[in-house]
Amino acid sequence: MRFRQVHLDFHTSERIPGIGSRFSKAQFQDMLRVGHVDSITVFSKCHHGWAYHPSEANEIHPELDFDLLGAQIEAAHEIGVKTPVYLSAGLDEKLARTHPEWLLRRPDESTTWAADFLSPGYHRFCMNTPYLDILCAQIEEVVSRYDADGIFLDIVGVADCYCHACIASIRDAGGDPRDPAAVRALAERTYATYAARTNESVHRIKPGLPVFHNGGHIRRGRRDLAGFNTHLELESLPTGGWGYDHFPLSARYVQTLGMDFLGMTGKFHTSWGEFGGYKHPNALRYETALSLANGARISVGDQLHPEGRMDEATYALIGAAFAEVEAKEPWCVGVEAVADVALLSVEAYSGGSPDSRGEPTGDPDAGAVRMLLEGKLLFDVIDLEADFGKYKVLILPDRYAIDERLGAKLRDFLSGGGRVLATGSSGLRADGEDFALNLGARSVGKAPYRPDYFRPDFPIAGLPSASYVMYSEGREIAAVEGGVVLGEREHPYFNRDAFSFCSHQHTPGSQLPSGPAMTEGADGIYIAWQVFSEYAEMGSLVLRETVLYALNRLLPDKTLETNLPAQGIVTVQKQPAERRWVNHLLYASPVRRGNGIEVIEDLVPIRDVTVSLRVPSAVSSVTLEPGGRPLAYDQADGTVRYTVPEVLCHQMVVLAFA
Repeated sequence: MRFRQVHLDFHTSERIPGIGSRFSKAQFQDMLRVGHVDSITVFSKCHHGWAYHPSEANEIHPELDFDLLGAQIEAAHEIGVKTPVYLSAGLDEKLARTHPEWLLRRPDESTTWAADFLSPGYHRFCMNTPYLDILCAQIEEVVSRYDADGIFLDIVGVADCYCHACIASIRDAGGDPRDPAAVRALAERTYATYAARTNESVHRIKPGLPVFHNGGHIRRGRRDLAGFNTHLELESLPTGGWGYDHFPLSARYVQTLGMDFLGMTGKFHTSWGEFGGYKHPNALRYETALSLANGARISVGDQLHPEGRMDEATYALIGAAFAEVEAKEPWCVGVEAVADVALLSVEAYSGGSPDSRGEPTGDPDAGAVRMLLEGKLLFDVIDLEADFGKYKVLILPDRYAIDERLGAKLRDFLSGGGRVLATGSSGLRADGEDFALNLGARSVGKAPYRPDYFRPDFPIAGLPSASYVMYSEGREIAAVEGGVVLGEREHPYFNRDAFSFCSHQHTPGSQLPSGPAMTEGADGIYIAWQVFSEYAEMGSLVLRETVLYALNRLLPDKTLETNLPAQGIVTVQKQPAERRWVNHLLYASPVRRGNGIEVIEDLVPIRDVTVSLRVPSAVSSVTLEPGGRPLAYDQADGTVRYTVPEVLCHQMVVLAFA
């Protein structure tokens, strides 16, 4: 898989004339060279439904009079650039107008994405209709006629549908379309059929050709869905609604699957479909470095002008970042992450989105990853299929009841010396009555007050000793014999309601101890609130520092320690074939502008970054790469210590083993 890819969107209305009229092989090639691009995804079929080449399985765009796809492939291959080919699978607006009965429907029969035909936008197709036959024919035509280097199928995934075909399928199988479980079961079967048939359409003609089915997010815990792909592309445009926390969360899960993967960002100021929007070059430099630090290659989204001329400003922007990537590639091939901590994903546990279990709080996975990044822990995000034994500490975030299957894995993990951090309702048996682990406490029940207060028995960095408000749902606990109490609960005088309230927000604490709220036992540490969900929503310092205190107690021999500031990111990637480790250090500070858009503009140098790294064997050299500049280091008792003079955006420190 190539490192420096561009995803060249080309969703083009039939009402625009002169499609491809200014396409030039020489200019196309020049822009790829300026951009340091080594792979570009080009279009067979767009969301409007048109083909950009002569077609019997589809219709060529009415304003296009030559084979644009073929010309792009020829131009790219001539200079050694690969060309995966894109087909819009879930959207085809041309066909939606003639076959609305094949569209995905909600229970009220409204459509998706656009809810009706009087609103501008696309309408998504149901794959449990004859539309799938048409799509497979379009795929087979492209694969058989063109020298594609892969197939990218867009806007697909498991989707509940109430169209006439799906209702009939459920009823024919003896189910009830009013039963959400029956609808979801059909949705799962429909997607599996779609994936199998489209993959077969590709591999029957060109066995082994890369195929990716894009649904905008790689669902944690659904290895079966990931397995329909030959590789993964993590769509994660920070300014497009994903934010800068989404990619590290997704990548730290995907790298554990052992599949090649891309981090997909965009050149846009906002998101897809934006003409004339450009992010600052420093933002793209940081985003591409973030991919490398997490073991990923890179894809940058662009959109071709209808006339077919590549945008010079875009490729100057991309080239500034990709020139740096090109120089760094030798230290980013064949990598495996080094991790002390595993976050057992709530999304993987729930089988869907973090709120699919009806919880009222934020996303515990996102809150936990933000804490781990800020705390400079080396971590992976895992599902129940993962090998727990690879890690020293396992985090059960906020709402992870322990059933028989998880209990058996945890017993093996603990017997091997592992420790657990559990929060909220995590760590309880499946019946919810008491803890399945020795966390130094027994469960009394759901906390009667919300919010209530926490007085830790340890200092909170930067804050004086106090009782800190905790907004999330909590549990009442009692210490057990041998348990160590690390912090106390303090109840408010009363809950806020119409007949008993105080001040603007909530009732103050009573200043009286109300029992333990953070304990430690033989198996690990327990915190009695949903601290990760709350951190995702509130970002309170006390939440993060409480978790980091717990993790530091559970990890007396952390692999890595550094003074990199909270906003910085640190990872360590092994390169087994090269007998070396690569320590990635990144720093940038996104700011919010407009309506929630996170922007990176200024890159501030961070000086004298100290790193202490426990290593498995003696190190023969430490260098700053690219460039091979030797870095002074000390080595003793299995630990290497060094100071990086300056980190500007991204610095790789390479430790070669003797």
